[in-house]
Amino acid sequence: MRTESGSAGLLVAAVVVALAWANSPWSQSYLDLWSTQLSVRLGSGGLSMDLHHWINDGLMVVFFFVIGLEVRKELAVGELTDRRRIVVPLVAGVAGMLVPVGLYLALNPSGEALRGWGAVIGTDTAFLLGVMALVGPAVSTQLRIFLLTLTVIDDIVAVSVIGIVYSDDLDTTGLLAALVSLVVLALMARAGVWRAAPYVLVVIVLWIATLQSGLHASIAGMVSGLLVPALDPRRADVEAAASSFLAFRQSPMPGVQRAARRTLTRAISVNERLQEALHAPTSYLVVPVFALANAGVDLRGGVLGESMTSPVTWGIVAGLVLGKPIGIGLGAWGSVRLGWGSLPQGVGFGHTLAGGALSGIGFTVSLLIVALAFDSPDLRTQATIGVLLAAVLSTLVGWALFAFAARVLGQTDAALPRVLSDPVDPDRDHVRGDLDADLTLVEYLDFECSFCARATGVADEVRKHFGPRLRYVVRHLPLDVHPHAELAALASEAAARQGRFWDMHDLLFERHDELEFEDLTGYAAQLGLDVEQFLRDLDAESLERHVQRDVASAEASGVRGTPTFFIGDRRHVGPHDARSLIAALEASRGPRSDVGGHDAGNLRT
Repeated sequence: MRTESGSAGLLVAAVVVALAWANSPWSQSYLDLWSTQLSVRLGSGGLSMDLHHWINDGLMVVFFFVIGLEVRKELAVGELTDRRRIVVPLVAGVAGMLVPVGLYLALNPSGEALRGWGAVIGTDTAFLLGVMALVGPAVSTQLRIFLLTLTVIDDIVAVSVIGIVYSDDLDTTGLLAALVSLVVLALMARAGVWRAAPYVLVVIVLWIATLQSGLHASIAGMVSGLLVPALDPRRADVEAAASSFLAFRQSPMPGVQRAARRTLTRAISVNERLQEALHAPTSYLVVPVFALANAGVDLRGGVLGESMTSPVTWGIVAGLVLGKPIGIGLGAWGSVRLGWGSLPQGVGFGHTLAGGALSGIGFTVSLLIVALAFDSPDLRTQATIGVLLAAVLSTLVGWALFAFAARVLGQTDAALPRVLSDPVDPDRDHVRGDLDADLTLVEYLDFECSFCARATGVADEVRKHFGPRLRYVVRHLPLDVHPHAELAALASEAAARQGRFWDMHDLLFERHDELEFEDLTGYAAQLGLDVEQFLRDLDAESLERHVQRDVASAEASGVRGTPTFFIGDRRHVGPHDARSLIAALEASRGPRSDVGGHDAGNLRT
């Protein structure tokens, strides 16, 4: 959020500088700068464009590439893995394009002005999120995901419109080369190529091919980003990285360092590594430079007055400032009322309307389409003024609607709950440690999760540090992506009926990759349980209700994955290594006492 708010500040500064420069005595130097030719040649081939085109057709490809990476990650391992969460933002996004286009066409039904309809369909994702960080709720993580999903739909349509409607005559050879590049990207992802350099090289080839084909290059950025794989870290890769790091610690030599760096890099997906590398440069450099090159409109000589009476200007203002919130609000409300889906937890309709208003900041995408849509300099100037005016008005409307939602509707934070919905109950919860301990650590776990506290050793280290000062509580959250997790949770509860929950808990994590029914039966025998009773309990409805109650409490407490920890009754956000959890537990109690560091063997189990 700091990056997004900082980017928004730079965008505003770039717009102000561009307008001041274009309307100063040195305005010709502004035009001369962006018309300067820049050539890159290798032998007899190469590219030659003016700076304006290098920015719009080159740097902006990086912007759309980052958006594509974010979408792929959300679809693969993020909030959008549950496809039901896509329905409401999908409908809202489509309505948030159709209504603005309808308003624009109502004011500009014919002539060259008609070509500007594409300027009202897109949303500037970076600007929207940056402004929301400034005028929105203090915590807006859920609204951010909703709006990101919605604006990605806008961007996909906008980029498709740019690539198809506003492209030049198409070149078959360039199209074929671009298609081959896309196939290569898909094959690399399927083959599990984990180094970033091959992807970057193919994307550059794709960009050049797209330029040669006549399609606008932004489509290459978006599509290529969608093809770069995003994966959750695998336990084997993390363990390999840890082993390599230990080897370097014991033998700090260049070869060992290279091996350690390679295994550390491989543990994180190439998608996330590219996002990490490109997010800040895109926000702090690419988008502000684009604004500087495109927002400089000369308002002298009556241009501003003419724009204030232009249907093009007001068509864009009406489409973005009115059409976006109306379309998004109606789309979201209608899809929820029809039972097609629901708003994200923590997001109200007041937030949705306010976010819809901020979606009227079309800035980057709209200016790009304006530059492509109009041959007439006058229409291009009028449309650009409309985009700039819409950005200001949309910000003000969004700020007012956020204030209304907070003060009148009571919709303040647009985030997941942070408080444990069901307090710890020693009569039903599984507690390790002194029931009266002054510190409580609650973990929602999945027995197939290789990163849960018992699997990584975090729980043992934290308990050893605090000794009798800590009680450690576990609850179940079997994830859909783990086919054996629910059965394993039931097995632990069946063992609990014979007083052996923690023994089964430890054994299941030691064998987290061997959780078939036959394996669980074998573990029961290994622990000396009455196997027949264990099997009968495994089918008991009361045990299933116990697990489902844990799952319901996780949902109500804002838990979305495992492991998730609560320090007392507050959800822990951030790293969950032993050091971080110990620090959070100490902070929750105040100044550290002298009781810590007792042996874990003293804990009551």
